[in-house]
Amino acid sequence: MKIAIMGAGLSGLACAVTLERLGVEPVIFENRNRPGDRFVNGEILLSALNRPVNDCIAYFSEEYNIYLKPVGNIRKAVIYSENEKAVVEGHLGFSNIRGRNPDSFDNQLAGQVKSEIIFNSTRTYEQLLQEYTHVVLATGDASYASRIQNFQEDLTVTLRGATMEGDFDRFTVYAWMDYYLSPKGYGWLIPISEKEASVVIGYPDYPENQKTPSEIYWERFYERVCRDLGQHLKIMDTFQVTRYLFGIVERPRLGNTFFVGNCFGSIMPFLGFGQFPAILTGVYAAYDLCGEGNYEELTRQLRKSYYNGLALRRGLEKLDNPQLDLMVKSMNTHWGGKVLNSSYDYLKWIGLFLRPLVASEGRRV
Repeated sequence: MKIAIMGAGLSGLACAVTLERLGVEPVIFENRNRPGDRFVNGEILLSALNRPVNDCIAYFSEEYNIYLKPVGNIRKAVIYSENEKAVVEGHLGFSNIRGRNPDSFDNQLAGQVKSEIIFNSTRTYEQLLQEYTHVVLATGDASYASRIQNFQEDLTVTLRGATMEGDFDRFTVYAWMDYYLSPKGYGWLIPISEKEASVVIGYPDYPENQKTPSEIYWERFYERVCRDLGQHLKIMDTFQVTRYLFGIVERPRLGNTFFVGNCFGSIMPFLGFGQFPAILTGVYAAYDLCGEGNYEELTRQLRKSYYNGLALRRGLEKLDNPQLDLMVKSMNTHWGGKVLNSSYDYLKWIGLFLRPLVASEGRRV
């Protein structure tokens, strides 16, 4: 058995780490010149999105011998709408760095891999199919899966963000749910140190949203973030991603090809984070390759989580700013805080409740 992994991101590297632990050495092909060769940004592992797992970092180390060091544990989330503010405290999850940073999750995983990584690779998926018995597609986007008609596209989004300099509490994250700033989307601020934070807005590429240039949304959001934090934040670096695809693979395994990470559809539509399922798809593909499980069965719950997240997003898109105000205000109550703080999977049941309501309008969930 000769295994090629196409992509040295989270899912591809997690697959390699697991294969090595099970006695198989793959070859990893990466078209960039190092792991995590992309813009630097902060991301979070929000416990409420990954139930029944309450501590993702401990779960990866104890269950799969994958060791990750986050920036910090999240003790507080501050959530803004147009006119309201909620503060939720507790053990909410972990923040981390992605991209061109030596402490990024990408580079941490690469340090745990012993297999050969061929950088600046020009090998195509079709070429690897001819040379290897099995191919793990972990390219970081769904282009290959979509091209071979094995991917259901649900929406695309525009992301615009920056690394900003200021004074931050690395145990506190911020979110904005205001459709004047980010129509049918959201914004967030995630500290990556005491002096730097990743600030991002994301919104779907619906025709009505594209009537306003992204620069206008970004300027509004930047001004609001500075005002809410009470400081002038200095922009150090910027990035923009257009038509970022959200969807899910129709068949997780097709012949001897395994679709993992974003090729699988690991980005959760609700808030746009997907590190937890991305790493799991890599692990699960390795289990199948080594006869330790069935990939389709192992990823079944991840597919359910995706559809629940899609229903949550569709449900939020139906709200307007006054309704978002009411939702954020309710998060200051006992039950509002429980959604993010409890070990019970409230978001799963909210998503299940919304799925038939959204589907009745002819929108796929």
